[in-house]
Amino acid sequence: MGSLLPRRWRSKLEATRHAEAISGVLDTAPITPRQDGVVLFSMIGTAVLLPYLVAVKSLWHHLGRGRIAILDDGTLTAQDRAILAHHCGDPQIMRITDVKLGEFPAGGTWERLLTILDNRAGEYWIQLDSDTVTIGPVPEIADAIGRNRSFLFLGGSDAEVGPLPLDEFRQRFYPAGPAEGHVQARIESRLDTIDPGRGWKYARGCSGFAGFAATGNGRPLASAFLTEMKRIIGEEDVTIWGTEQVTSNFHLSNEAEPVVLPYARYMNYWNEAWGDDTRFIHFVGTHRHDNGAYIAASCDAIERLKG
Repeated sequence: MGSLLPRRWRSKLEATRHAEAISGVLDTAPITPRQDGVVLFSMIGTAVLLPYLVAVKSLWHHLGRGRIAILDDGTLTAQDRAILAHHCGDPQIMRITDVKLGEFPAGGTWERLLTILDNRAGEYWIQLDSDTVTIGPVPEIADAIGRNRSFLFLGGSDAEVGPLPLDEFRQRFYPAGPAEGHVQARIESRLDTIDPGRGWKYARGCSGFAGFAATGNGRPLASAFLTEMKRIIGEEDVTIWGTEQVTSNFHLSNEAEPVVLPYARYMNYWNEAWGDDTRFIHFVGTHRHDNGAYIAASCDAIERLKG
């Protein structure tokens, strides 16, 4: 019967069932934050409170580093904040309305990216989506932090080649030339129209998990790329959901020696089984609740947290 419901109704029902199944995360020990130059950062709201606790606690459990920072999407309640204070060691909570946009669009997780760019000067910021679960040790992340190198979480195994010059990227991923449809494809397939003299590169990553090395570069690179996106797809369309992800991919691709995470270990769930060596899974919206995999991974992580 559930499959006959409209998609938005099914999604709400599945999210409710998921929250009920993972409520045991509230019985796990709180994070003891460390002021060690690492920040685990997420933008969340009341609807994803429990999945977020699984995401952040499972990553912290395996990484063992960092303090917690949160960007409130405007829906966190007083009770939510009390729960977060207990479980995340009184985290830094910022309000989305306090993010100064300037020339950048509102919404579409742009505030999240801008917060990172504005605050990363003295700390290593890790962007973590609430629909992720860390299921094993993450040595690549620890190594990237240790060497203060940003890291890229890939959109698929085809991107393991890493950042490429823009014309080479377009030829490799869009051999037929400019594409229409999803805004990410529209932008990526036209990256070769940017002046090659800039020396820019690009890799197809996923902003659901991203590591930003401690550096004081701020917004200038993102601003320059925003100007190019406006030229490529039009000023109005840079507000479409997905443009922040492209910008995050671009920004990380043009930082000094970014670490490209191996996709077999750090993957997106596309309704396919993961391998024994998988360490981190992003349960993307399209297949998030398929086959009960998200619940299974979350409950396994909760049991590990209970020790």
